[in-house]
Amino acid sequence: MSNPADLKYTVEHEWLRRPGEAAGSVRVGITDYAQDALGDIVYVSLPEVGASVEAGSSCGELESTKSVSDVYAPITGEIVAVNEALDATPELVNTDPYGAGWLFEVVPADAGQIEGLLDAAGYEAQLDT
Repeated sequence: MSNPADLKYTVEHEWLRRPGEAAGSVRVGITDYAQDALGDIVYVSLPEVGASVEAGSSCGELESTKSVSDVYAPITGEIVAVNEALDATPELVNTDPYGAGWLFEVVPADAGQIEGLLDAAGYEAQLDT
């Protein structure tokens, strides 16, 4: 499994890409490792556009053929977009986790939070523990 070097990561297996489509936003998804561990995603529940999220808090769910898993907000901010394509095709999270399978976009309350997240090497190192 590869983890793109241009992303930031969390220990909860979310990734962030700057910039998102909306001005000042970052795009969030789950890692290839996470989608593989979950198995076939059959339903995605995401936060509402306009919702405020707190770093580390649950803000959605991914339902797979194996289990239901929480999606955690990697940073504090306001949700400005969700991937509506996942309503009809939740399997995009499995087939393209770093592209078409993105989950939501958030405008950070403090952009400095992003710098505190893991780089690809740091994320991969914590997978081995």
